[in-house]
Amino acid sequence: MPIYLPPISRRRFLSRSIAAAAALGLAPGCAAFRGKRDSQSIALLSDIHIAADPLKLGRSINMTEHLKQVTGEVVAWPQLPETVFVNGDLAFNSGESGDYAAVLGLLQPLREAGMPIHLNLGNHDERQHFWESMPTWKTIPKNLPGRQASIVRLPNANWFLLDSLIKTLTTPGMLGDEQRAWLAKALDANKDKPAIIMIHHQPGPLAPGKPGGGLEDAEQLLAILRQRPQVKAYFFGHTHRWEVSRDESGIHLINLPTVAYVFDEGQPNGWVHATTRADGVRLELRCIDPAHPKHGEVVNLDWRRV
Repeated sequence: MPIYLPPISRRRFLSRSIAAAAALGLAPGCAAFRGKRDSQSIALLSDIHIAADPLKLGRSINMTEHLKQVTGEVVAWPQLPETVFVNGDLAFNSGESGDYAAVLGLLQPLREAGMPIHLNLGNHDERQHFWESMPTWKTIPKNLPGRQASIVRLPNANWFLLDSLIKTLTTPGMLGDEQRAWLAKALDANKDKPAIIMIHHQPGPLAPGKPGGGLEDAEQLLAILRQRPQVKAYFFGHTHRWEVSRDESGIHLINLPTVAYVFDEGQPNGWVHATTRADGVRLELRCIDPAHPKHGEVVNLDWRRV
């Protein structure tokens, strides 16, 4: 499965918080554990591009500060999301070990607030460095050596997380025959709820007018998804764009925005708060810049009926 970071236990969190509060001369109650979560709510992040150096800039953007802002917003949400997904390009550029150490540190506030985190890989990640940085939480399906895939079962949907990394710094992605076969079998065995697919790479061009750069076996994947009515949506990142569309069969295609830097002027960066229903999902865009015209934009999607 993709690396899963479990929430830090209430007891461990409280013991650390009380010690910190005592050091600051505060009452223990000032560092309370926020354990109440909304079981229908999910925080969706993508393309965080974290460098070991917290001062590192990418396209004049400090990625570390952006992720700090986002984790602060998620922890401050009125009801904590049930879980957090981070959909690839965790590392700044080439997936250095120090990058992943920094990622772990920056995601700590989410875990301390009681939220589990599921991590996918993107084309700027390096699989071995990633696994070595988080060995406690690494498990790989027996029939998918060298790849990560998992099913995250939530109240209103089953989320299928897939690994599209071909090689670090190679822009396109690919699932491959074995992973697509695993997915088909897993979908057939889990028809009890709507199925949502999450992959770093998009099923089409990198951006309008920019051919290539997406999932190279997208058509083979879509053939699997379209013939299974429980599949309702495909979430992806990679393009650093915020867009929502549908394919010819009615499957929703949701391009998550980057937390880090945008490629195209006018595109927002930030994260998405998702609230699932049995028959759809509500998506709310939260921009890094609250003055962005799309900040707070809400999209309500109804699942296809087949």
